[in-house]
Amino acid sequence: MKKWIGVVSHHEREVEELRADPEFAVEYLKGALESLNNPDDRGVSLTMLRALAEAYGGLGAVAAKAGVSRESLYRSLSPKGNPTLKTLVAILNTLGLRLSVVPAPAKARRAKKKKKAKASRKLAA
Repeated sequence: MKKWIGVVSHHEREVEELRADPEFAVEYLKGALESLNNPDDRGVSLTMLRALAEAYGGLGAVAAKAGVSRESLYRSLSPKGNPTLKTLVAILNTLGLRLSVVPAPAKARRAKKKKKAKASRKLAA
């Protein structure tokens, strides 16, 4: 395969930008955490969290600071990963961030209520 001179992979560039701009990193993390609500986007969200960990010292360093094994962190932040709340909070603390909760947009709450009502009607029938 031919090597291109001066070409940087998307992932490498992404990690560089996250490392260089903390405000961008925070917005990036917010997007990743919002996507965790959608089962179809969870793999992408976990990959985004992994890029953040790589930008802030690498997965080995973040794992050591967070008090989890490197292998566990790799597994948790893989596209099919399923990190525990403890692991997620430890990673965020290591990155100098914290988890917070905000109300869901009204549109999303209404859609969820409709879905629950529809499921209840099916069960009752």
